[in-house]
Amino acid sequence: MWPHQESNLDQEFRKLLFYPLNYETLKLSSAKVSKFISSKLISTIKNFKQGHFVIFASTKNRILYKRQVAASLPSKWGSFTIIAYGSNHEEKLPHLALVHSLTDFSASVPVRIHSECITGDLFGSMRCDCGDQFTESMRIIEQSGGVMLYLRQEGRGIGLINKLEAYNLQDKGYDTIEANVHLGFEPDERDFDVAIQILKDLGITSIDLITNNPDKILAIDQSSITLNKRIPIVIPSKAENAHYLKVKQDVMGHLL
Repeated sequence: MWPHQESNLDQEFRKLLFYPLNYETLKLSSAKVSKFISSKLISTIKNFKQGHFVIFASTKNRILYKRQVAASLPSKWGSFTIIAYGSNHEEKLPHLALVHSLTDFSASVPVRIHSECITGDLFGSMRCDCGDQFTESMRIIEQSGGVMLYLRQEGRGIGLINKLEAYNLQDKGYDTIEANVHLGFEPDERDFDVAIQILKDLGITSIDLITNNPDKILAIDQSSITLNKRIPIVIPSKAENAHYLKVKQDVMGHLL
């Protein structure tokens, strides 16, 4: 029986229970969808006590990331220290933390958890809003300091080659979720545990999270790090990504 007053975590669990399955691709891939839903429920329900669900992030394939090297990085957004994190020193694609020189670690730190999108961040793709989000986040950090966490989780965790395969499916009429599921993946394969590890290594205990993504908010809520507030990223849509953004808003619950 549900508690009379639901917490934010209880509400997130309800979202999982009623994850929409109204796509033709999902109908054609019902076994994969069932596996996805089951894995989400199993990985999120940690404990049931006194009528309250306590939800935790999935720890599948959990890897411990260590600080490997730090270096000075002057940029057009100011002076940063760039820190590479990997499971070992030979890591080919380490996760990165860009720490602005103005960052006040005694206060709540502006933080952007950004997943790599080479097509948007580097090549200026208008199929998504990733590049614009990165630029706007760096502009916010430039003003008073903060941290950009650049996670090597291309294509919501499916990798660049599969993301390009998903592009081809989107050109045939699939949306971003349908394309991922059709390729055999979950709608979002990312794991934000690495972001928590890095923030703890940096000694950050409270953040102002620069995001529109409720999954990132939930990841922080589930950790020992205090979420002081959310800083929204307002990016106008373009003809090329309007449908993509609508799916993110209507289906994935992004706060657009």
